[in-house]
Amino acid sequence: MTDTVLIVGAGAAGLYAARTLVQAGRSVVVLEARNRPGGRIHTFTDAGFSAPTEAGAEFMHGAVPLTRGLLDEAGLTSFPTTGSTYQVIKGHLHESEDFIQEVPQLLEQLHALPHDMPLADFLTEYFGEEQYAPMREQVTRFAEGYDAADAQRASSFALREELSGGGFDDSPHPEGTYGNLMARLVAEVEAAGGTFHFSTVVQEIRWQPGQVDIRTADGRRLQAAQVLLTVPLGIWQAPPDSPSYIRIEPELPEHRAAAANLGYGAVIKVLLEFKDAFWQQASPQLTQPMPDLSFLFSDAPFPTWWSQLPDPRPLLTGWLAGPAATRLRTTPAETLLAQALDSLAGLLGTTPAFLRSQLLAHRIVNWAADPYALGAYAYTTVGASEQRTTLGTPVANTLFIAGEGVYDGPYIGTVEAALTSGADAARQLLDA
Repeated sequence: MTDTVLIVGAGAAGLYAARTLVQAGRSVVVLEARNRPGGRIHTFTDAGFSAPTEAGAEFMHGAVPLTRGLLDEAGLTSFPTTGSTYQVIKGHLHESEDFIQEVPQLLEQLHALPHDMPLADFLTEYFGEEQYAPMREQVTRFAEGYDAADAQRASSFALREELSGGGFDDSPHPEGTYGNLMARLVAEVEAAGGTFHFSTVVQEIRWQPGQVDIRTADGRRLQAAQVLLTVPLGIWQAPPDSPSYIRIEPELPEHRAAAANLGYGAVIKVLLEFKDAFWQQASPQLTQPMPDLSFLFSDAPFPTWWSQLPDPRPLLTGWLAGPAATRLRTTPAETLLAQALDSLAGLLGTTPAFLRSQLLAHRIVNWAADPYALGAYAYTTVGASEQRTTLGTPVANTLFIAGEGVYDGPYIGTVEAALTSGADAARQLLDA
């Protein structure tokens, strides 16, 4: 036991940390509540879909060196999205790459801002006039749709950095799938002697310096010298009466308080595979075609859609994020499907009945309702850097914390954030 590290969570952070530790000679046991690795990365091949499909993470945002390193190791690359970006606002369709129309004026005021403040307050204070109503709507839709953020809590400085750093740059797909990368990490951990226990729900962690005792939902007890917690931020934020809550004894009140002050957004992802890409051209059943559709942004209830271009597969993905997704977290999947089809039908100038007639497979992925995630990914609130530092601080060289919710850097809310956090935590463990 003296050299064993228990890792709670087999998502990207846990897997990358596990590989780093076992390759450095440490004994590692990974405990995962799900029956699969990957966490909020989930590539599935069932439900009638014709090819592997991403229920969770799908794109690469920015330079992402660790993600690209994993691709290089696998002999893979990435490919950029292609096609046209459309917007439908108040029923009017136009082709446009500019999601926010007045970025220079917005950035000028953000750079002049003397102190950080919630984004909604910033927009009200500096762009409150009626003439700026379209800008306020666009910025709020961007923060909620892209960052899954609540504008009442989101950091204005974070938006400034995002837009200054190319917030609208291309977001390529990794070649293959994210699931393949996670499977490679699992294989490498096992090859180096690491062990996985799937379908293992951790309920309680009792600890003292140099010793950890973990109790699982099925009555097992596992002991080790150290533990690395890589659970999503939503689990840290769960109330004590939630089935997802993990008891820690002695408790970590400062870590819990820090987690509560961080932002964590909801996402509902709607995956629709059709018989063919009927949206490419007008027909008697479709009056608003979108040739070479890549991305579609709108003010519809399900506002964001994208295709798989350059892959011609006739799959459209619908996306609802932020407070709107939180409000629908308990809505039945069939109701969400109906709402998504209503939105898409209105945007394409057709009917939900026609869409259903063309549908081969569908899946609703409601991450806020997932008991092992309780949300999708982190966003930056005012003062988040200090809170992340507190949440990520190791305790007595015994309890270590990682995950994309702990990460503080340019890749907030991404797979890269999780990988980087896992790498950093592994180095902390090895140094300890």
